[in-house]
Amino acid sequence: MDDVVDVLTRPNLLEMFLLWTGRIAVALLIFIIGRWIARMVGRQLEKALTRANMDPTLAQFGGTVAGALITVIALIAALTHLGIQVTSLVAILGAATLAIGLAMRDSLSNFAAGAMLMGYRPFKAGDFVEAGGQMGVVEAVGIFHTRIRTTTNQEIIIPNSRIYGDVITNYSARERRRIDVTVGISYDDDIAEAKQIIREVIADDERLHPEPAPIIWVGEMADSSIDLWVKVWTDLDPFWDARSDLLENIKKRFDERGITIPYPQRDVHLYGENPTP
Repeated sequence: MDDVVDVLTRPNLLEMFLLWTGRIAVALLIFIIGRWIARMVGRQLEKALTRANMDPTLAQFGGTVAGALITVIALIAALTHLGIQVTSLVAILGAATLAIGLAMRDSLSNFAAGAMLMGYRPFKAGDFVEAGGQMGVVEAVGIFHTRIRTTTNQEIIIPNSRIYGDVITNYSARERRRIDVTVGISYDDDIAEAKQIIREVIADDERLHPEPAPIIWVGEMADSSIDLWVKVWTDLDPFWDARSDLLENIKKRFDERGITIPYPQRDVHLYGENPTP
């Protein structure tokens, strides 16, 4: 027993014990403070991104990444204070990260594209878009993929990298859309009268806006008809109904006023002697 007490009371062992106890305590304190700072920074960054109207999923992810980076820095600082060489550890982690990144390059590409879509927001849930070679209503924009419901009620999952790397057409981005239709009339019909009838049809429909002024042009002298280009503005919501009714009402009014809408036809002329009956 006396030998044990004598060993513990030796100056070098006691000093070493006190030294390492102090280092471990300071290292733990560094890590605990770092973790506290990481959580605080993560929460504040998430709130700031949310206030900036960023997608909640991306805002939460940004806060989590920031907190994780600060935690790693705090851990490295704590290990360095203990005298542990972290250079090799950092090299190993870097190599592992590179290997994981190469193995998951497609997923990382989709993630990066998802972050850009959530940041720039070219569309949102509920918009009618054409993206990634598909057309439909956006149901959800995720980190790795976007879910679209087609007009035939099919659900399509599109990788974000395919969407972000292609042209995006958002039909719901503006409050108004222009209706462009082509109406053919016979070469024997009065062009001025046909234009007047179309103006009357447009004026009778409250969904069609008088401003900007509707455009009715002679667009082309086709093989079987004179084609009139009709361009008129309407609101986004009744667009398809207004377009369909416009064509239907023009046809009805043309029938009432004797304006014909021709269809392709061919006149055959026979030359030579009449055949013997």
